[in-house]
Amino acid sequence: MPTLFETSKGTQTPTYPEVIRWWQRMDAASPIVQMKAAGPSDAGYPLHLVLVSGDKDFNIASLKRKQRNIIFVLNGIHPGEPDGIDASMLLVRDIVAGKLKLSANIVLAVVPVYNIGGALNRSANYRVDQNGPDEFGFRGNSQNLDLNRDFIKLDSKEATTFTRIFHELDPDVFIDNHVSNGADYQHVMTLIASQYNKLGGVMGKYLKETFVPALFADMQKRGFDLVPYVNHFGETPEQGWSMFWDSPRYSSGYASLWHSFAFVPETHMLKPYAQRVAATKALMESFIQFTATNGKQITQLRKQQQEAYAQIKDLPIKWTLDTTQKSLITFKGYTSGKKSSAVSGLPRLYYDREKPFTRQVPFYDFYRDTARVTAPKAYVLPKGWVKVVERLQANGVQLVPLKKDSMIEVESYRILSYQASPRPFEGHHLNGKVQTEKQVKKILFHTGDYLIPLNQPAWHFLVQTLEPEAEDSYFAWNFFDPVLGQKEGFSDYMFEDTAAAYLASHPEVKALLEERKKKDPEFAKSAAAQLDFVYKNSPWYEPAHLQYPVYRVAN
Repeated sequence: MPTLFETSKGTQTPTYPEVIRWWQRMDAASPIVQMKAAGPSDAGYPLHLVLVSGDKDFNIASLKRKQRNIIFVLNGIHPGEPDGIDASMLLVRDIVAGKLKLSANIVLAVVPVYNIGGALNRSANYRVDQNGPDEFGFRGNSQNLDLNRDFIKLDSKEATTFTRIFHELDPDVFIDNHVSNGADYQHVMTLIASQYNKLGGVMGKYLKETFVPALFADMQKRGFDLVPYVNHFGETPEQGWSMFWDSPRYSSGYASLWHSFAFVPETHMLKPYAQRVAATKALMESFIQFTATNGKQITQLRKQQQEAYAQIKDLPIKWTLDTTQKSLITFKGYTSGKKSSAVSGLPRLYYDREKPFTRQVPFYDFYRDTARVTAPKAYVLPKGWVKVVERLQANGVQLVPLKKDSMIEVESYRILSYQASPRPFEGHHLNGKVQTEKQVKKILFHTGDYLIPLNQPAWHFLVQTLEPEAEDSYFAWNFFDPVLGQKEGFSDYMFEDTAAAYLASHPEVKALLEERKKKDPEFAKSAAAQLDFVYKNSPWYEPAHLQYPVYRVAN
C-alpha cells in the first residue's frame, strides 16, 4: 500500500483522516496488524493504538506471559513534526511485506497520531523555518496545550488515554518521535535519551554504556551520523552543550519513572522532509534490532531495577548539571559568522553551508542530585483533593479508603516559601523554589480519606508527584494552591483588645513579638503587621493555611 509521502516524492504528509484510513486498510490486509480505538481525545476523536505482532496475538496480558519485548512508538505529539507519522507507516508496511523481519520476541505498539486536534489544524504557514512537508499540523492540541508538558498534570484527555495505554503496555522501550529547532549543522538526526543519572541503577548504567552507543554505531552503518540533541549553551553549538533534562512532565521523563528505556528522536528541521523521514525510520529499525538482540537482558534489567528501587529508602527529587564532568563528541557543523541584517541593519547570525567542519566538542551529560527525601511507609491524602485523586487513579495507584475516622500520627509539611511563576505555563502558574518545614503531629482523618501505601509499583511516581519540593510535583503544578490562600481573618479594631489580652496571658508570644520588632525596623513601624503576627501565633489562626495537605506515615 503506497503512502502519500511516497506518491508525493517525499513532499507531503497525509491528513489525520487519511492516516487513519491507511491504517484501517493495513489492519484489514495483514493478520499481524491490529488497530483499535484506545480512548478519547480532546478533539472528540478516539486515540488509536496499532499493534504489530508476528504470532497474531494482540492480547497484552498474553504477550506479557510470553515475555515479549514491547516497543512503544508515539507519533504526532507535535503534528507540525510529522516525521514519525510517515516513518511508522513505511516501517510497518515493510514488516508486513517481509522486507524487514520483526523478531519473534518483539511486539511493536504505535500511536499513529497522538495530538489529533493539532493534526486537524493544518497549515502551510506553521513552523516557518522548517523544510517541509508542504502542509502539516499545529503544535497545540484542541485546548492549545503542548502535550509534551502534560504527562504529569493530565490536563488533556489525550494524556489520560496515553497513561492507560502506557500502563497496559508497560513498554520495555518507549520512543517519542520529534523534529528539532535551533542551530544549523550537518546531522539529520539527533537523539534525547532519558537522563541516565535520573534513570539510575543498572538501567541508567546500561543506557549510557551499552544501549546508546549501540544505537550510534548502528545508525552510522545506516548512513546517519547520530549526535545527542543539540541543546547548546551559546549562540552556536561549537562550545558544546548539556544533555537535555527530561523531567517527568516530558514523555521520556515520565516513562523513566516506570523503569522503561525512553528516547526522543529529533530530526533536524532544516533537512529535506524525505531525508528526515528516512532517518526516523532507520532509527526505529535500530531500536527494533537492538531490542530483538538484547531483549532478555532488557527484561532482566527492568526487573532488577524494579526490585532494587523497591528497597531504596531515599530518593533524589532535585538535580543540577555538573559542569566539572564532560566527554567529547564528534560534531559536524557549519562555520558561522555575522553579517548585516536586511531587516534591522544590525549584525545577524548566519551559517555557511559551503564551510562544513568536523570537530570534537564537549558534552556535559552528568547530573547530580541536590535534594533527597526518605520515602515514607505511606501517604495520606484527604478525599477532597479530587483532581489529584483522579490523576493518581489514572496511573494505577492503589488508594485505600479509610473505613472509619482515624487518628494517625503523621509527618506534615508546612510551606515556608515558594515562588509562583508570574505568567501561566501550559494552563498553570508553576510553583518553584519551594521550601518546607516538617512537623510530626496526630491528625484526625475521616472515613473515605485515602491511605496510599508505598509498597506498590507506582512508588517512584508517588514520591516525585507528592513530595512538594520535587520539580514536577502536584504542588509545583499548583494543584494544591488553595492552601496558599488564607480563608479566615480579623477586624483590626475588634481584634486589638483580644490580642492585648492574649499577649498578657501568653508572655512567650509577647517575647517573640518584641524580638521581631528589634530585628525588623519596618515591622516595628507597622501596627497591622504586629497585629497579624499575634494572630498567626494564636489559636485563632487557621491551621489549613500553608499546610501541605498530603501527609507522610513514617516507616
